[in-house]
Amino acid sequence: MGPCLTFQIGERVVYPNQGVGTIENISTRFFGSQMERFYLLRLASNSMTIMVPFSHVGDVGLRKVTRSSEIKKVLEYLATGKVRKMADWKNRFKENSEKMRCGSVFEVAEVFKILLLQQMEKTLSFREKKMLDRARQMMISEVSTSMAVPQPQAIEVIAKSLQRSGLTMPEPM
Repeated sequence: MGPCLTFQIGERVVYPNQGVGTIENISTRFFGSQMERFYLLRLASNSMTIMVPFSHVGDVGLRKVTRSSEIKKVLEYLATGKVRKMADWKNRFKENSEKMRCGSVFEVAEVFKILLLQQMEKTLSFREKKMLDRARQMMISEVSTSMAVPQPQAIEVIAKSLQRSGLTMPEPM
């Protein structure tokens, strides 16, 4: 995924760590003599708008919404996939943060599942609880958008997959 990734006005995209948003506008600003083009992105979860310079699209990891055929694989992973256990929580937190920051839906699903399994063994730290909540929200918004179903239905679909591996869909924080 190079910096040449372009989006159209009205297109739904994923802003890592935040969830799905819609490209509302493409604008140009001048900084001195430098011209910079921006995407104006409105997040679905809280209607916040974010300006993403074209030159930063790659850095922030803005990407197209995952196709529903891929979402099926993600749901299958939640149901049956193996996760790598990491004893040291500092390393786990660092690795999970990285996956959340620039990850595909697969990486977000991995963090989601790792933290759910961890939570069954012992209480998560506040930072990990927040990360679990963010992963939950990102999974819901991407499954909902990709499968074109309302969020409550997306929650059901994810919960069914989790049940197959003995996990419960967490409540929002």
